Amino acid sequence: MNIEIKKSQKPIKYEHALEIMEKRLLNINQKNSKDLIWILQHEDLYTAGTSYNENEIIDKTIEIQKTNRGGKITYHGPGQLICYFVIDLNKKKKDIRKFISIIEDTIIETLKHFNIDTFADKQNVGIWYNDNKKIKKVAAIGIRISKWIAYHGFSINIDNNLKKYDAIIPCGIKDKGITNLKLIKDQDYTKLENILIDKFILNLQNLIF
Repeated sequence: MNIEIKKSQKPIKYEHALEIMEKRLLNINQKNSKDLIWILQHEDLYTAGTSYNENEIIDKTIEIQKTNRGGKITYHGPGQLICYFVIDLNKKKKDIRKFISIIEDTIIETLKHFNIDTFADKQNVGIWYNDNKKIKKVAAIGIRISKWIAYHGFSINIDNNLKKYDAIIPCGIKDKGITNLKLIKDQDYTKLENILIDKFILNLQNLIF
């Protein structure tokens, strides 16, 4: 597959990331650019998707960055892996549910490599971990489709500060928790991003006619 892989070592401002994705979206639509998978991190930031509600903000003093991705309010910050993408579904099966399933499978298979069992939930988008019968989210997904080009992406909590989630109702879900990989299993996750990219590219083959 003709995909550019981009990895940023320093934190990227959210506005800058969105600007790059939207420029790539335009170029792909004009057949002037290839698809993109981009691994990065953000500094502390709360983003609100198109379906968020004001009552999901617990701490009214925090700044919220409204964005055009799907989903509700979430937190981004150091220790969280962000995978953004701009992928042309015009060249593939135009099946949004299948595309989301591919993202879910990619995350689940990647974490399985580290002997962590997680699962998807049709009622609550994201990837979840059963922590002694307490269900906790370890990865969030939020995408947008424009002219059958998918962009935005997903995040995986590795060793981020979970107290930051206390300021919001994450993704609008009250009855489940949040966790990260270091709390689940304290091990080396430095290879995670490469495994994730390989699995994502492999799984995207399932969308090709």
